[in-house]
Amino acid sequence: MQPTLVFDLDGTLVDSVPDLRACLNRLMAARGLAGFSYPEVAAMVGDGVRVLLQRAFAARAGAMDEAAVTAFMADYEANAAVDSALFPGVAEVLAGLAAEGWRLAVCTNKPAVAARLLLGALGIEGYFAAIGGGDSFPTRKPDPAHLRATIAAAGGDPARAVMTGDHANDVAAAAGLGVPCVFAGWGYGPAAMAQGAAAVAGSAAELPGLARAVLGG
Repeated sequence: MQPTLVFDLDGTLVDSVPDLRACLNRLMAARGLAGFSYPEVAAMVGDGVRVLLQRAFAARAGAMDEAAVTAFMADYEANAAVDSALFPGVAEVLAGLAAEGWRLAVCTNKPAVAARLLLGALGIEGYFAAIGGGDSFPTRKPDPAHLRATIAAAGGDPARAVMTGDHANDVAAAAGLGVPCVFAGWGYGPAAMAQGAAAVAGSAAELPGLARAVLGG
């Protein structure tokens, strides 16, 4: 069967912190709260929008409410790709993998609409057979059911699949499904999050070779 490579989105395919930070800081300013630096926002990314906002408000001793989630998402969906960009080598890697016959998918805790908007704006949505957002299924990473459902939606088989991501959630979801994970060492997650991964890629360019290797060639 055709092999499947599943990508995390934020911190793996796309450096999305610039726009997440801009939207978050506008929300904070509207609530009379101080904003955040790039490293601070990068450290809060990986568990979806609601958790990002919970962490942000907790850091500023503020109270998050549903209006904050609604306001943030409206702003972000309109401004998801202002300053966000693909990580170096990602476009070339996607083109090469597609030409090589890999089935590609995205498994992200970002809401599906926002994920599609971002991928479309950056010109890479067409590479993916499925985009499993944080609200696409009843579960989300690190629950392996999120990864399983994404692979199924792409028409793949977990026995011939590899996960790649920069967060402990990606490693845990893959481990729970029995799928090898190549940790995206160029992303936001600290090196400690790679524990349990089958391999660590220092750059996107290293990913295809490592993905082939962890599937046994």
